[in-house]
Amino acid sequence: MKITDLLTRDTIQLDLQASSKAAVIDELVNVLDRAGKLNDRSAYKEAILAREAQSTTGLGEGIAIPHAKTAAVKTPAIAFGRSTGVDYEALDGQPSRLFFMIAAGENADNAHLETLSKLSVYLMDMNFRDTILAAKTKDEVIAAIEAKEREEEGPVDVSSDNVDQDAPYILAVTACPTGIAHTYMAADALRQKAEEMGVRIKVETNGSTGVKNGLTQQDINDATAIIVAADKAVEMDRFNGKHVVEVPVAQGIRKPQELINRAVKQDAPVYKASGSSESSKPARGGFYKHLMSGVSAMLPLVVAGGLLIAISFFWGINSANPKDPSYNEFAAQLMTIGKAAFGLLIPILAGFIAMSIADKPGLAPGLIAGFLASNGNAGFLGGLIAGFLAGYVVLLLVKVFKGLPAALEGIKPVLLYPLFGSFITGMIMLLVINEPIAKFMTWLTDSLNGLSGGNAILLGMLVAAMMAIDMGGPINKTAYVFGTAALTAGNTEVMAAVMAGGMVPPLIVAFSSTLFARKKFTPQEREAGIAAYAMGASFVTEGAIPFAAADPLRVIPSSVIGSAIAGALTIVFGVLLPAPHGGIFVFPLLDGPSGTVMAIVGYAGAILIGSLVGAAILSFLKKPLVDQSVAKAEMTEGTGTKAS
Repeated sequence: MKITDLLTRDTIQLDLQASSKAAVIDELVNVLDRAGKLNDRSAYKEAILAREAQSTTGLGEGIAIPHAKTAAVKTPAIAFGRSTGVDYEALDGQPSRLFFMIAAGENADNAHLETLSKLSVYLMDMNFRDTILAAKTKDEVIAAIEAKEREEEGPVDVSSDNVDQDAPYILAVTACPTGIAHTYMAADALRQKAEEMGVRIKVETNGSTGVKNGLTQQDINDATAIIVAADKAVEMDRFNGKHVVEVPVAQGIRKPQELINRAVKQDAPVYKASGSSESSKPARGGFYKHLMSGVSAMLPLVVAGGLLIAISFFWGINSANPKDPSYNEFAAQLMTIGKAAFGLLIPILAGFIAMSIADKPGLAPGLIAGFLASNGNAGFLGGLIAGFLAGYVVLLLVKVFKGLPAALEGIKPVLLYPLFGSFITGMIMLLVINEPIAKFMTWLTDSLNGLSGGNAILLGMLVAAMMAIDMGGPINKTAYVFGTAALTAGNTEVMAAVMAGGMVPPLIVAFSSTLFARKKFTPQEREAGIAAYAMGASFVTEGAIPFAAADPLRVIPSSVIGSAIAGALTIVFGVLLPAPHGGIFVFPLLDGPSGTVMAIVGYAGAILIGSLVGAAILSFLKKPLVDQSVAKAEMTEGTGTKAS
């Protein structure tokens, strides 16, 4: 397939009117939409913005390649736009002039993906770029591409024969999340520069079509050093004992000479298999990356467990209790499975945070620390502490055990790291973290007991707000225990405020991500937002945890305010709730001064008002996806740029 099968006259706009990054994206999306290449213009644009939120696709040298692989694409295509210069947040800080917007279908075949990759490689040629810039008509642009395709024979696997066969032999691996553009541009930049420098090189690409030009064991044995320019996981253990230069893929495009010089001089740590490299793990990722690794692993458990528990309530709020007349075996099984999923939330969160920091050796200590946090009533906040603690403890152990004899190298990842990592992290959780939190919970419960009586509205606000602070953690559990204790004593007002406060946070993120501010959330977050409706309605506060963990400074305050409003209103409306759980499934049990019907109306109104106010606050505070890419300074070349 030729590039001109995807880039046609109707997808070219030689004179872009846009003067900003957002306007460029909008204008090129319109070009594709007018050409009939999209199923859903809005969904495609959102996918483009989600990609930009990871890191800018402004590569430098005047080039930007915004791209997305999504079901919103009807026909794979390339839109080309040319400008006098727009600030596209390029990696070199210079204005961008040439814009190639790639639209790949969700199930794009290899032929399409390879063609798109070929364009990325062509753009590394300065003469080709100059020809495109000078073109006066659309036909001249197409002719320039056709001429380039005719002369291009494809990148060689190893530098050409005019390179001295006794020269240093360098290997490289390039990879990016989408595997469409940056993977191949980095590969071509490294090949071209190596040939100029008289260095032999072989480059393996990990793109959308799979691994190409794979490195053999003989290649690795013969290599002077290896360059890994990648923003996604690649097979690393095969490089055990070799000098490995690890950088983001963008540096492969922008700094090929520097990387090759480092490899030739072996100016890089010797890689140790199973994650014990001497290179700095935190410098490549950062707090946000580690946090999101845990949240993304936890999210499927939140959705699956929450929905299964919600479905079990269809047979009655107590249908999972064998002693209750409404008992249903299938409902009990659903409840058991859902609770099992929820029981794994905190360990999985902590385990995958630790693994993101310290690779596989961090997983076992992280899981164990997370389990201890869960059992110690430390909640998801304790899980966050446990994950980071376990990860950095293992990194410390890597340095401590670095001087051990080479004969013990093989037992480090399977014995020493998990044994000592679990012991040290576990003892810290048991002796330092869990007990103070338990004492704090006791103090909080005693304080709440003093707010009953004339301070009922304040009490309602407080217990509802507490339900939203850590969403299933110790503060949430303290408020819930207080509500159930009050219920046992015959006070049904407090339980109504507690349940309202627990229902509001998932509804806030649901309203915000699916209705109020859709464009400020990624497609994955919007999908989770849909599930959050069911979890909020079912009093499953944990449905908001993935959003709170990813953006705590905006989600938690919004949730606390919304829940506090809902809790206060339930007291004002005089709503009484005799059930300790169930969400909307126990609404028929509500009571109040004007009877059940008015109590249901008042209770639903209190929850809805609190949710809408909280969602409005969150939608206002939430940054647009494009702006988020700017805010995440860690995603620049100096801290591990994530580009593709």
